[in-house]
Parts: sequence; C-alpha cells; structure tokens
Amino acid sequence: MSQTTDTSRRSFLDRLLQGGLVALIAAVFYPVIKFMIPPKAGEVNVSQVKLPFTRIDIEEAPQKSRTFKFGNILGIILITPDGKLKALTATCTHLSCTVQYRPDWGVIWCACHNGRYDLNGNNISGPPPRPLTQFAVNEVGKDIFISREKS
Repeated sequence: MSQTTDTSRRSFLDRLLQGGLVALIAAVFYPVIKFMIPPKAGEVNVSQVKLPFTRIDIEEAPQKSRTFKFGNILGIILITPDGKLKALTATCTHLSCTVQYRPDWGVIWCACHNGRYDLNGNNISGPPPRPLTQFAVNEVGKDIFISREKS
C-alpha cells in the first residue's frame, strides 16, 4: 500500500512541476511573441484631404500624374488629355497592385497582369473584376482638395 501512495504522490508532483514549467515558458515567451507581431492599424476616417502639390506639379511630372494618400488608401491624380483633373484609387481591383497612368496609351494600367482601366476607372481589359473608385476633385486657387465621390 505504501508503494502505491509513493507512486501517486510522485506522479502528482511530477505533473505539478511539468505544469509549472509550461506556465513559466508561456509567461516568458508570450510577451516576446506579442511584441514581435505588430498591432493592426485602424482605418483612418477621412472625408477630404488637401494635396501637398499643385496642378503645375502634376503637369510637370513625367507621366502627368501623381500618387497621394487618402487615409489608408493610395490614390492617383492625373490630368486627362482635355485638361481635367481625375482622381481614382491607385490599387488594382484584381490583386491590389499599384496602377499607373499611361498617357501614351490613354489608359490607367496595372503592370501585374496587364489590366487596363479607362480614365473614369472602368475596367476595359485584363483580369480586373471591378472598376477603380473615383474621388471628387476640387481646385480652390492653387490648392487641390480630394473628397469621396457622392454615391
């Protein structure tokens, strides 16, 4: 009877020590892992932004376009052949690649899979499933303001 009691006490103490060791390891590594994984960035709620450049800066750019940030969204503003400013999201709707304006072709082009959009953001060829989202552009003096398009 004494042998069984010693065995059960010993196995209980072994399990207690193993559980304590697991708890110690978890207590050490959990903060390290949480520190290494960055927190998710929240969505910035923006209704309008003032661009840090002017129409002249866009006209002098090699592609007649510039990119800008609208909260967490990357946008592109361009000058159309008839001289109007157009602003659209600069993220392809296929695989989220960054699009670029090609004035020589007259389209907005995604280099990832040769997706093409017209200057209103409508997909005209390639794999993009949806059009690009348009922004409203307002020029006040030399300042350019971008806001969400009214739906």
